[in-house]
Amino acid sequence: MSTPPSDLTLSALAAVWGLLAGALLPRAAYRFSVPAEEADRGWRDACPAGHPVRGWLGRGRCGPCAGVPGAPAAGHLPGPGAVSCADPLPPPVAAGRLSPAPATPSYAPGALLLPVVTALLCAVLAAATGLRPELAVWLLLAPLGVLLAVVDLRVQRLPDPLTLPLAAAALALLGPVALLPEHAGSWTTALLGSLVLGGGHLVLHLVNPAGLAFGDVKLALGTGAVLGWYGWPTVMLGTLAAFLLGALYGGALVVMGRAGRRTAIAFGPFMLAGAFTGLLIGAYAA
Repeated sequence: MSTPPSDLTLSALAAVWGLLAGALLPRAAYRFSVPAEEADRGWRDACPAGHPVRGWLGRGRCGPCAGVPGAPAAGHLPGPGAVSCADPLPPPVAAGRLSPAPATPSYAPGALLLPVVTALLCAVLAAATGLRPELAVWLLLAPLGVLLAVVDLRVQRLPDPLTLPLAAAALALLGPVALLPEHAGSWTTALLGSLVLGGGHLVLHLVNPAGLAFGDVKLALGTGAVLGWYGWPTVMLGTLAAFLLGALYGGALVVMGRAGRRTAIAFGPFMLAGAFTGLLIGAYAA
C-alpha cells in the first residue's frame, strides 16, 4: 500500500529539518567528547592545535588551522602541550605519553554522517507520528539524542549538560502538547515514566555501578518521559529493547574476542535506540 502524499510530504519536511539540525552537531560533539579522566574540564575549548573553539553549533573546522600556516589566532597562546599551525611535527616523547595532535582544519568528524542519521530518524518519526502535535517535540529532541549517542560512543560519557536538559525539555514541551487537540499521549504518564525508569536505573546502578553508570541513570529520566507519553507498554517495550540491543552488542564483541565479560561498553546509544524503537511503535499504535 502506497504512502499518502501528505505523509510523504511530512516525512520529507522532517528529513530537511534533520539535515539542517544534524549539520550543526559536529562542533558540539567535539566539545562535549571529553574523556572521563578529564571530566572536571567540562568541555573542550580549543582545537587539537590549541586554537580557541567558540560557539557550540556548526562544523568542526578551525579557521586558523585552515589558513596559511603561521602563528596561532591573534591574542591566543596555546595551552600546555598544545601546538600551533606554525609548529613542526612534535619530536618523539617519553615512552607511554602521546604527542600533541598535528594541526588540521577539521577537528570533528561526522560532518556528513550526523546530518544523514538525524534526517533519517526525523523522517521515520514523522511517518510514525503523523500530524499529531507531539511530533514537534520528537523532532526537537531527536538531534539532542543523536548528540548524546555520539558523545557516549566516543568517550563513554553522558555529560550532565545534555542528559538533564533532555529530561527537562521532554516534560516541559509535552506539557503544552497535552492541552492541544489530536494529541495521543498523557503528560502524567510521561512524568511517572521518567520517575519510574530513572528510579529503576538508579537501583541497578547502586547494585552494580560498573555495569550501569550514573550518566545512564540521568539519561533514563529523559527516555522514560518520552516513552511514558504513549503509556506503560511503550515504557516496557523501549526499556527491554535497550537492554536486548546492549546484550546482543556485548555478546557479539565477546564472541569476536574484542571484549571480555567485564568490559564496559557505552550503554547510552542502546538506551536511545530502545527509546526510539518504543517511540516508533507507540506512535504508530496510538
